[in-house]
Amino acid sequence: MSGSTRDVITQLLRNIGGRKEVEQYLKQFASVESTKFAVIKVGGGIVRDQLQELCSSLTFLYQAALYPIVIHGGGPQLNAALQATGKQPRFVGGMRVTDHQTLRVASKVFTQVNHEIVDGLEDMGTRARPIPTGVFEAQQVADTRLACVGEVCDLDLEPIRYAIRTRHLPILSPLALSPTGQLLNVNADVAARVLAQRIEPFKIIFLTPTGGLLDGEGKLIPAVNLCEDFDNLMREPWLTGGMRLKVREIKALLDGLPMSSSVAMTTPAGLAKELFTHRGAGTLFRRGERVLCVEHGLHGLDLPRLRGLLESCFGRKLVSDYFERREFFRVYVTESYRATAIVTREGPHSYLDKFAVTQKAQGEGLGSALWTRLRRDNPQLVWRSRVDNRRINPWYFAQAEGSLRNEKWVVFWYGIDDFDAVQDAIGRVLQLPASLKSHGVGEASGREQQ
Repeated sequence: MSGSTRDVITQLLRNIGGRKEVEQYLKQFASVESTKFAVIKVGGGIVRDQLQELCSSLTFLYQAALYPIVIHGGGPQLNAALQATGKQPRFVGGMRVTDHQTLRVASKVFTQVNHEIVDGLEDMGTRARPIPTGVFEAQQVADTRLACVGEVCDLDLEPIRYAIRTRHLPILSPLALSPTGQLLNVNADVAARVLAQRIEPFKIIFLTPTGGLLDGEGKLIPAVNLCEDFDNLMREPWLTGGMRLKVREIKALLDGLPMSSSVAMTTPAGLAKELFTHRGAGTLFRRGERVLCVEHGLHGLDLPRLRGLLESCFGRKLVSDYFERREFFRVYVTESYRATAIVTREGPHSYLDKFAVTQKAQGEGLGSALWTRLRRDNPQLVWRSRVDNRRINPWYFAQAEGSLRNEKWVVFWYGIDDFDAVQDAIGRVLQLPASLKSHGVGEASGREQQ
């Protein structure tokens, strides 16, 4: 490992976490072909308001010999430039109407934004190459209301490859040429999607001023399982304009990539944490898979498969009559039977009896998606975990609103505010018999309550 890389690691350690975690990711990234490391889409608001932070974060990567492909937008700058000429920006379905006057202004604005990024990087000693055009070939979209807006039909990756071969960061603008040489405006999110689908990079990141997807109360949504959440998101009145289009483009992107792919939405300040830590930063989007829910029983479930999942994750055998002796309230399982949450009724309380996710499914974000569904359906919940379960208890503490510990168990809960109800729930949970046998059958990779 070079001295330069050691310096980067040291700096990262001070900012985001442990050496082992950072070195693990650096090793992974070093094994990836240079052009396939990352596609980073940068919103125009980031360039306007956080240029220093952006260039600093990209310089981090450059010093570690990592060369992300950067494509920028410029919406706020273009709006301001148009309004300065007395022209009001217009949009159709989140797409900018680009008449000839708007296109002329857009060409100047995007070139300026591109050079602001390049100049900012060069000032920090990072070599960068402006690529305002020459990568995207497009046909004019069929919707005549949008005028000079292009739909990407081909890519020329040689300018990108040349920049990386000569150790420059490629900085792309969302401008395309038609086969006849006409300049066309391409939505930067759309351009990033087409580029990422062609390259299939290790990481795909959208840098936005919000740092992620915010709900109607302005709270960050940490994870999105598009199979489960997309339709609900599209019905939300708070998901409007450019962010609605962005989520659509992210779904279209992930639909065309391997299941293991993901898209992160974060800020420049969160970029290193997103790349070099397991927890990441901002909102993580995955295609995911649907979570099935069976209520008041076990009908329709593949019980041998479910038993196999639980025993594999917990590394112990279930008691033989586990499925016969409990009152099952809700059983959640992903389509692939790689993650499950089992909720029973203990008196008046909903009790999370099992929460199990295979290691691979954890890496694909299915655990977070399952928990989101669990919390949405169950506004009150109580569960327990062994006191020595150091692997999962910190995560449970973060999810719970209250907890109580004795010499054997930690009891967690959320949504239960009445003191007597909390006491009753704790008493019932602590009296429950174990449902897993004491001898292991393999290495545990799930999250254990019993």
